[in-house]
Amino acid sequence: MKIVIAPDSFKDSLDAAGVARAIAAGLGEAWPEAELVECPMADGGEGTMDAILAASHGQLRRQTVRGPLGQSVEAGWGWLPQSRTAIIEMAQASGLQLVPTGQRDACRSSTWGTGELIAAALAAGAQRIVLAIGGSATNDAGSGMLRALGLRLLDADGQALEEGGLALAKLARIDASDLDPRLAEVQFEVAADVDNPLCGTNGASAIFGPQKGANPQQVQALDQALGHFADHCAQLLGEDVRDYPGCGAAGGMGFAARAFMGAQFRPGVEVVAELAGLDALVQGAALVVTGEGRFDAQTLRGKTPMGVARVAKRHGVPVVVLAGTLGEGYQQLYAHGVDAAFALASGPMSLEQACANAAELLQARACDIGRLWRCATRT
Repeated sequence: MKIVIAPDSFKDSLDAAGVARAIAAGLGEAWPEAELVECPMADGGEGTMDAILAASHGQLRRQTVRGPLGQSVEAGWGWLPQSRTAIIEMAQASGLQLVPTGQRDACRSSTWGTGELIAAALAAGAQRIVLAIGGSATNDAGSGMLRALGLRLLDADGQALEEGGLALAKLARIDASDLDPRLAEVQFEVAADVDNPLCGTNGASAIFGPQKGANPQQVQALDQALGHFADHCAQLLGEDVRDYPGCGAAGGMGFAARAFMGAQFRPGVEVVAELAGLDALVQGAALVVTGEGRFDAQTLRGKTPMGVARVAKRHGVPVVVLAGTLGEGYQQLYAHGVDAAFALASGPMSLEQACANAAELLQARACDIGRLWRCATRT
């Protein structure tokens, strides 16, 4: 009897690998002879790189890069040598978690460090680069990333612009003569689950700017600055992609990847499932167990349990979800491949208590599920 365990992380508690281990411990307690296959998952946000490396036995490489506000940060990136694929998680170099709440500045924050990670992957001989762009602290339309790779952004006096999205309002000329030529030889994929355009009321600045420190006046100024940058890019490239779905992701990182790298956009969980080999693992399984911190109607928008359920449904394998909490509308997932869902809490407890005891709670609920499933298979 094979059971595949393919959960996401539980935010502020356990990473995906830790969640998978806890579930496996509970199932193994109830069903020692079962074949338990752990496949940590993610949906393109923080933890995507770790999940892929854990499932695929890839290599973790480290690089000191420039953080969102210019500070040095130690960032990791993933390397799959057999396929010469690099996994670049934007949050590692340009993530919101790298900037204390009181210092967040959407006007000045830069994606330069993400560009340095891409440069390291190019130097390693990458033929495919997967950009997981969730959790960014930036709103610079990927301009910092492009500058780290050789693009020059100049003002009316021929001087290099300051970093950050607001400085793009002063852009007078783009010089692409030193842009790394290796970019044209690499297949780029953006793992993202948002379809926002670069500009406008549903664009990067309006939707994501406030959580990165922008006030209403700054949101308007940033939107105009990004639009000005897009004007110059369209003139240079002969194509305007600002309205392409996803170009507003990660403060416009999607725009830069699409415009200058020809990146294709794919749901994050789909990319992770492919690189982790989830489809092959699910074949022949009797059950799939997945999970996330909060399971609700928002899960339908491409979060991990939804993606796992799609894979399992193709093979006719039932799916059980273990979640920290079951939120409004979670029952909608029953029409999309999820067969049952359970919350972890065994009684009244605070969020802090639940996070602190997540491993024990996961193991206990998984043991209960294992016992029930084992009984069901006897009939």
